[in-house]
Amino acid sequence: MSTPNANTLLAQLRAVLALTNAEVQVAETRIVQARTEAVRRELSQNADNARDRARAIKAAIRELGGVPELIGPFVGRGAAAVKAVVEQAQPFDEALLGDLALEHQLLDRARYIKVLATTAGHSDVVALAQKLITAHTATVDWLTTVLAEDALGGPVALRRTRLQAGTGTVVKLVNLPVTWSARGLDRVLDTIRATPPALGDLLGQGTRAGDVAVKTLTASRDAALATAEQVARREGADGAADALRSLRTATGVLEPDELPVADYDELNVAQAVAAVKELTEPADIRAILAYEEANKDRQGVVSAAQSRLAAIAHDITGLS
Repeated sequence: MSTPNANTLLAQLRAVLALTNAEVQVAETRIVQARTEAVRRELSQNADNARDRARAIKAAIRELGGVPELIGPFVGRGAAAVKAVVEQAQPFDEALLGDLALEHQLLDRARYIKVLATTAGHSDVVALAQKLITAHTATVDWLTTVLAEDALGGPVALRRTRLQAGTGTVVKLVNLPVTWSARGLDRVLDTIRATPPALGDLLGQGTRAGDVAVKTLTASRDAALATAEQVARREGADGAADALRSLRTATGVLEPDELPVADYDELNVAQAVAAVKELTEPADIRAILAYEEANKDRQGVVSAAQSRLAAIAHDITGLS
């Protein structure tokens, strides 16, 4: 093979091979973030499928007379490993957008390879390209759904890491409306400071905003947050009160009578799943999921909540 079109085809196959090796590493990284066992199995299968695609691409390169780059797999996986570390300091949505960009690039290159192979008359490569197109289209749709779930407030198929959760919380707190009075702010902060663990102590110990957020979220703060929400609401600081309510919801510390499902603690798995399927507001689904995970942590209920929100996300994004 020496024609310009043939050389371009080989170059694109090598590029897709490197990206596929990176995809394998990303899939392996995401496995530990799976919210449910079903998602964990799906991600494990995705990693295996990506390895199969990498082997098929290598075979196609050899069949066309080329040689797969020996260092390519290590570069691709190494780059993905670095990405996994760096993204821990990013908000969760930015990490997912990075994954989505990778899948879009794989999809676009697969389509390009199909055209090149069709022009060159390589039917086996055309068939391979179509398999890549099908696989990456499905992954793009899945990641789009996960992002939509996150935009709806969760629950999402993937969990944030502790640092990502802290980073996201700091972003939300920084962007809170500041229309409430300084007096009201002082009262809320005084309330939190008066309840162990003292926010001032955490601020003194934390070297970064993310560290402070993580320590604050993981400490015994249930009563402090509930009281702070009440104070903020009384002071007319509805924006801050809503943010505190969201924080309490996300960490699963709502009281049973605050849940959107009556007598939730009395429901068995089948009854809880049925109740979740009737919920239509993402915030209500999020409240039930966080409470469930913080208490009984029944996987059937957790999976039902995630599936219910995925269905809502599908409707909003227009995915089939």
